[in-house]
Amino acid sequence: MNPMTNMKNVTKLSEQDLKLGGKSSWHDQYKSSAWIFVGGLPYDLTEGDVLCVFSQYGEIVNVNLVRDKATGKSKGFAFICYEDQRSTVLAVDNLNGIKLVGKTLRVDHVQDYRPPKETDKTDDETRQLYMEGCAPKAEHPRPEKQKDPTVKSEKRHKSIKKE
Repeated sequence: MNPMTNMKNVTKLSEQDLKLGGKSSWHDQYKSSAWIFVGGLPYDLTEGDVLCVFSQYGEIVNVNLVRDKATGKSKGFAFICYEDQRSTVLAVDNLNGIKLVGKTLRVDHVQDYRPPKETDKTDDETRQLYMEGCAPKAEHPRPEKQKDPTVKSEKRHKSIKKE
């Protein structure tokens, strides 16, 4: 599908969600992925530039600005992982179709992100991200210890005597 047509379709879906009041959203099918695709990036943007633009919608834990292997120049698209999946919905809804340095961005969810193949230059931190995924799983809060209502707590009051 033409990238611009895809961008317009994403925008239409978001508008339909607004009309329905957000009871059920097309974003729900991506609730297990914290990755988004960003296309149409200006070629001279760096990872830091992408981070600055997209971090307004949440904490970013990984930016994969795809580059040409031979020259190292940006190919104009990236994959971004947020710490919280809900940030992907905000980024897709608010940044899809905007103009950045004269180019129209295409922002969409990624269902099954496949990291690039490991090379000799892949560091340990990146390997760990490849194995575990980038968005940490939410930990369930520990249940608080139940207090026994039959045990009364003792309160000790100290009085300070002034002489």
